[in-house]
Amino acid sequence: MATHLGFLRAINLGATRVFPKDDIRRVTEVAGFENVQTHINSGNIRFDTRMRARARIEHAIERAYAADRGFDVPTITFRADEFAALAADAAALSDENPGLARHYVYLLKDELDAETSELVEARTTDAGRMIVRGRAVHALLQPGYQDGVVDPLGAARLLGVATNRNLTVVRTLAEKWC
Repeated sequence: MATHLGFLRAINLGATRVFPKDDIRRVTEVAGFENVQTHINSGNIRFDTRMRARARIEHAIERAYAADRGFDVPTITFRADEFAALAADAAALSDENPGLARHYVYLLKDELDAETSELVEARTTDAGRMIVRGRAVHALLQPGYQDGVVDPLGAARLLGVATNRNLTVVRTLAEKWC
């Protein structure tokens, strides 16, 4: 049995997409996953499964969530060892870029092709830059970027199905669950 981490996209946004963490845990367990845990109410889950194929895992979870909630809940999963490596890489990248105002990690359902990766990384401005690393894309934002702007570099629309977490959450989840 392997441990996986899942990241839910677009939940708890307004009154129509409510999915409290206790319900996330319950539905994930009903779907057949074991040792389910949640972290804060923003769609972070940890679970064990005998399933191996990431697409199969994500499909099973998404199907269960849609049946329970009545709306689609895109879910991005990583094996615990993959996420630990992603978190270590994010920490190193942050250390290599001192003075950042924010470091967001976009977690992708699918790795970007080479052309899209180049387009994303070309979004460099005075506000910051994007760095593509497999199924993680790092938004390294400089002091003075427009705080509160959801996508200050205009790159999120290029990422496909993705959700982001700040570096603090990424580190916390890796320490807690990996």
